[in-house]
Amino acid sequence: MNPPNGTVNSVRVEIYDQAYNLRGTDPDYIFKLAEYVDGKMRAVAEQTSTVESLRLAVLAALNIADEFHLLKRKYDTIANEMNQRTNSLANALDEVLQDSRRAG
Repeated sequence: MNPPNGTVNSVRVEIYDQAYNLRGTDPDYIFKLAEYVDGKMRAVAEQTSTVESLRLAVLAALNIADEFHLLKRKYDTIANEMNQRTNSLANALDEVLQDSRRAG
Protein backbone atom coordinates (compact mmCIF):
# COMPACT_ATOMS: atom_id res chain seq x y z
CA MET A 1 0.00 0.00 0.00
CA ASN A 2 1.36 3.44 -0.95
CA PRO A 3 1.65 6.04 1.80
CA PRO A 4 -0.47 9.19 1.70
CA ASN A 5 0.94 11.94 -0.52
CA GLY A 6 3.85 13.69 1.10
CA THR A 7 4.77 10.87 3.49
CA VAL A 8 8.50 10.26 3.31
CA ASN A 9 9.70 6.67 3.55
CA SER A 10 13.15 5.20 3.86
CA VAL A 11 13.85 2.54 1.26
CA ARG A 12 16.82 0.20 1.20
CA VAL A 13 18.15 -0.45 -2.32
CA GLU A 14 21.23 -2.07 -3.80
CA ILE A 15 23.21 -0.42 -6.55
CA TYR A 16 26.20 -2.32 -7.87
CA ASP A 17 26.34 -4.50 -4.75
CA GLN A 18 26.28 -1.52 -2.40
CA ALA A 19 23.33 -0.93 -0.06
CA TYR A 20 21.81 2.54 0.19
CA ASN A 21 19.01 3.88 2.34
CA LEU A 22 17.11 6.39 0.25
CA ARG A 23 14.23 8.58 1.27
CA GLY A 24 11.24 9.55 -0.83
CA THR A 25 7.47 9.55 -1.11
CA ASP A 26 7.20 6.75 -3.70
CA PRO A 27 9.14 3.57 -2.82
CA ASP A 28 8.32 1.88 -6.14
CA TYR A 29 9.77 4.82 -8.04
CA ILE A 30 12.91 4.77 -5.89
CA PHE A 31 13.33 1.05 -6.57
CA LYS A 32 12.95 1.64 -10.33
CA LEU A 33 15.55 4.42 -10.29
CA ALA A 34 18.00 2.30 -8.30
CA GLU A 35 17.43 -0.64 -10.63
CA TYR A 36 18.07 1.59 -13.64
CA VAL A 37 21.32 2.99 -12.22
CA ASP A 38 22.44 -0.51 -11.22
CA GLY A 39 21.76 -1.74 -14.75
CA LYS A 40 23.71 1.15 -16.26
CA MET A 41 26.68 0.51 -14.00
CA ARG A 42 26.67 -3.20 -14.85
CA ALA A 43 26.43 -2.43 -18.58
CA VAL A 44 29.40 -0.06 -18.34
CA ALA A 45 31.34 -2.66 -16.35
CA GLU A 46 30.75 -5.21 -19.13
CA GLN A 47 32.00 -2.79 -21.78
CA THR A 48 35.12 -1.62 -19.94
CA SER A 49 37.92 -3.18 -17.98
CA THR A 50 37.14 -0.85 -15.06
CA VAL A 51 36.10 -2.47 -11.81
CA GLU A 52 36.39 0.60 -9.58
CA SER A 53 32.82 1.45 -8.54
CA LEU A 54 33.37 5.23 -8.42
CA ARG A 55 34.70 5.25 -11.96
CA LEU A 56 31.81 3.03 -13.11
CA ALA A 57 29.34 5.36 -11.39
CA VAL A 58 30.76 8.38 -13.23
CA LEU A 59 30.69 6.58 -16.58
CA ALA A 60 27.13 5.40 -15.92
CA ALA A 61 26.15 8.96 -14.96
CA LEU A 62 27.60 10.22 -18.25
CA ASN A 63 25.57 7.60 -20.16
CA ILE A 64 22.41 8.63 -18.31
CA ALA A 65 23.17 12.33 -18.94
CA ASP A 66 23.60 11.56 -22.65
CA GLU A 67 20.23 9.76 -22.74
CA PHE A 68 18.61 12.67 -20.93
CA HIS A 69 20.00 15.27 -23.32
CA LEU A 70 19.01 13.26 -26.40
CA LEU A 71 15.46 12.93 -25.06
CA LYS A 72 15.38 16.61 -24.07
CA ARG A 73 16.48 17.61 -27.58
CA LYS A 74 13.68 15.45 -29.05
CA TYR A 75 11.17 16.92 -26.60
CA ASP A 76 12.26 20.49 -27.40
CA THR A 77 11.96 19.79 -31.13
CA ILE A 78 8.45 18.37 -30.72
CA ALA A 79 7.43 21.23 -28.40
CA ASN A 80 8.67 23.79 -30.93
CA GLU A 81 6.80 22.06 -33.74
CA MET A 82 3.63 22.03 -31.65
CA ASN A 83 4.03 25.74 -30.86
CA GLN A 84 4.47 26.53 -34.55
CA ARG A 85 1.39 24.51 -35.44
CA THR A 86 -0.61 26.14 -32.66
CA ASN A 87 0.44 29.60 -33.84
CA SER A 88 -0.36 28.70 -37.45
CA LEU A 89 -3.82 27.40 -36.48
CA ALA A 90 -4.47 30.47 -34.33
CA ASN A 91 -3.52 32.75 -37.22
CA ALA A 92 -5.74 30.78 -39.61
CA LEU A 93 -8.62 31.00 -37.14
CA ASP A 94 -8.08 34.76 -36.76
CA GLU A 95 -8.23 35.15 -40.56
CA VAL A 96 -11.45 33.12 -40.78
CA LEU A 97 -13.03 35.16 -37.99
CA GLN A 98 -11.99 38.44 -39.62
CA ASP A 99 -13.38 37.30 -42.98
CA SER A 100 -16.67 36.27 -41.39
CA ARG A 101 -16.95 39.65 -39.62
CA ARG A 102 -16.37 41.49 -42.92
CA ALA A 103 -18.92 39.32 -44.68
CA GLY A 104 -21.47 39.54 -41.84
